[in-house]
Amino acid sequence: MNLSITVNGVRRDVELDDPRVTLLDLLRERLDLTGTKKGCDRGQCGACTILVDGRRINSCLALAVSHDGAEILTIEGVARGDQLHPVQAAFIAHDGFQCGFCTPGQIVSATALLAANPSPTAEEVRAGMAGNLCRCGCYVKIERAVLRAAVGA
Repeated sequence: MNLSITVNGVRRDVELDDPRVTLLDLLRERLDLTGTKKGCDRGQCGACTILVDGRRINSCLALAVSHDGAEILTIEGVARGDQLHPVQAAFIAHDGFQCGFCTPGQIVSATALLAANPSPTAEEVRAGMAGNLCRCGCYVKIERAVLRAAVGA
């Protein structure tokens, strides 16, 4: 079964031998895009968050065959060359990560949140990021980073 997707702006044609392959496994194991993390593998932690056609999804729950023709953005595609996305820069400047495991999913989620709502309140950031868990408990710094990215600081 053949699948054609655009990942981070690059068209990829993939042959799948198993219709049960998730987008997460396709990205990590077949396309060598390992920035998207496999956390709980049950859609509960958000470590595997990617954008599919501009919409946030947990890639561990999405079958690859269901997304033929899709436009996918992973953490590897958030920056533009050597220039960090404002969310990435804010995470660094405001120490929005500790161990870093959840960081790719957090950044992709924050990027989508700010694309939909460029000027969120702190409450809107908390609600918008609710599906992304941080085992280190950096929520205050993550919220601060997202709010700073929204204002460009």
